[in-house]
This record gives sequence, C-alpha cells and structure tokens, in this order.
Amino acid sequence: MTMPKPSEQAKAAFQKLVPLDPTVTTRPMFGNLAGFVNGNMFCGLFGEDLFVRVSVDDQVKVRKQGGRAFEPMPGRAMTGYVVVPAGWQKKPDTTRAWIVTALSWSRTLPAKDKTKAKKNAPTLPSPASGGGKSKARPTAASGGGKLKASRKK
Repeated sequence: MTMPKPSEQAKAAFQKLVPLDPTVTTRPMFGNLAGFVNGNMFCGLFGEDLFVRVSVDDQVKVRKQGGRAFEPMPGRAMTGYVVVPAGWQKKPDTTRAWIVTALSWSRTLPAKDKTKAKKNAPTLPSPASGGGKSKARPTAASGGGKLKASRKK
C-alpha cells in the first residue's frame, strides 16, 4: 500500500498553521508532515487531509462539522485522531483553532520516552536477512539466552 503524499501547497499551509512554539517540532510521519509536542503527535498531514489529536468531546465536534476518523490504513482508525473537514486550507482560522486545541490536549499527555521504548524492544531478524521464521535475538537484558518468538496455533 502506498501512502498518499501532500502537495507543496498543503505542506506550506500546514507549516503556517502549526504554532511557533519552542516545544513544538514538525517532522516526517507516514511520508507526510506531522506536529509533535513532548514526543506526542498532535496534528499532521496525510495526503491532502489534515488530522488532529483531540479529546473525545472535540472528536464529536469535528465529526459534526464534517470530519471523520483518521485511518492511515482503511478500517484501522487511530484512536484519538480525527481528520478535519475537507477545505481546511481555505478556512485558516477554524483550522488553526483545531490545531491549537490539539496542541493543548496533547500537552496534557505523558511525554514519550524514546530511549525506554528502544531499550526494551526485542529485535527480530528480517525476512530479507534470511530469517524467515523469526526467533528473537538475545539481548543483554535477557542474559544472552535463546528466545523463541511465540506463535499462536
């Protein structure tokens, strides 16, 4: 499945709408652009669509305005995220308000700890490396013993 790409116009509009704040960063996500605060994604582009991470109550408001669930893969909605109504580039004040709301909501979430996630994740050989049936590689935390990936029968 190929991910949709935003137009240069959508990228420029997105960059103008994301608040200039020292705690906010923008970086690539899904081959598009996304805004982050404390390691949490709070808004982004998915092709020409703009999505935001907001409270359940605000998700209902966005949907009533014509928004929908954010599904980077059809049928698999990302919890907490909604796509704002089409035409967001033509309504900068309304769109900026949703982005600011998303930023405020995401500031209340616990900060992501990148090092903890990487340190605890077992590594598996990729099929390209000849490891078709996966066995987890030993880690220092596991004492170097052999680990078998569990399979449901």
